[in-house]
Amino acid sequence: MMFLLYHIGSDFMNDEKLQSIDILTFRRDLLSWYKENKRDLPWRQDQNPYRVWVSEVMLQQTKVDTVIPYFNRFMAKFPTVEALAQADEQEVLKEWEGLGYYSRARNLQNAVKEVATKYNGRVPDDAEELGVLKGVGPYTKGAILSIAYNQPEPAVDGNVMRVLSRVLKIESDITQQRTKKLFEAYVRKLIDPQDPSSFNQAVMELGALICTPKSPACLLCPVQAHCQAFVAGMEEQLPVKKKAKKQKNIAYVVLLAVDDQDNYVIEKRKEDGLLANLWQFPMVPIKEVEWVHLENWVYNEYGLEITLGEKQSKLKHVFSHLIWHLEVYEAKLIKKLSKSNRLQLVNKQDLTNYPFPVPHQKIRNSLYEKEQNM
Repeated sequence: MMFLLYHIGSDFMNDEKLQSIDILTFRRDLLSWYKENKRDLPWRQDQNPYRVWVSEVMLQQTKVDTVIPYFNRFMAKFPTVEALAQADEQEVLKEWEGLGYYSRARNLQNAVKEVATKYNGRVPDDAEELGVLKGVGPYTKGAILSIAYNQPEPAVDGNVMRVLSRVLKIESDITQQRTKKLFEAYVRKLIDPQDPSSFNQAVMELGALICTPKSPACLLCPVQAHCQAFVAGMEEQLPVKKKAKKQKNIAYVVLLAVDDQDNYVIEKRKEDGLLANLWQFPMVPIKEVEWVHLENWVYNEYGLEITLGEKQSKLKHVFSHLIWHLEVYEAKLIKKLSKSNRLQLVNKQDLTNYPFPVPHQKIRNSLYEKEQNM
């Protein structure tokens, strides 16, 4: 009974908010603006389900301008479901190198493999079938179904929540799961049943170009007349978003361990967790290792006999939940590296063949820059 009352109450609340706008006019104003002002993005040129899927995964947590060259290269390399399904994971990670959030690439490939075998390469157009694929959450599912298959399904991302928080003056915390569910309910009632593909993209585009997080361009907004936050002078206060937890700081020494033939030791990260299966130069957690014992720790951890050299550089890399502070040191490899699945000895010129996370890309690139300046 309580469950039923909660949903009746929620529906009433939705209706009350929606009564503040003329839905048909809102759709018309929004879609007219979108058709005139939408950006010419590569994934909009051919909205087949696979291309939409790849673009939406890449766009998670990443800016459009950053994604465009990655998307173009990725689609050139893996133009079809079958091509991505058959590719080696290291090859996929290499194409993703620098884009970050690498679990997206691994989940995408795992899901695509299932589509290739279970659905004969055709991306499902059924919400239930899509929703059980690896890495396909409510947003990605809704984006594929609405944009590629023109089904009236909600695709609620940060842009959509920001726009609707302001248009409907919703003051609930958008980091809460129940608030996201509420927005999905609003979109179901607002979405244009004739053109859900354009509607969802229009709301996202409005959030990206006009209804921005800071200093929204309200005077240029095509739905300003419908916006309850604008009327109340609250557009800068919405959406309500709880502050993220403070990031954890971790310090490492990064070892550029090299032999006499200019071969460097690189390490493959674990199969799960942060930056899984990417390659990096060996790292020593400074907090856990006293400086005088560093060479012994490296031998015990990696089986490497080294002589620590001079400090080369230091850099900082910020993740969503932690910050790496890296001090880069040269190290002379004393003894030949034993065969290992974890470690490889790679010539400097071949390091670019391996997928590295961004901070280690910078360290790798500095080796080439140093060589050019000699």
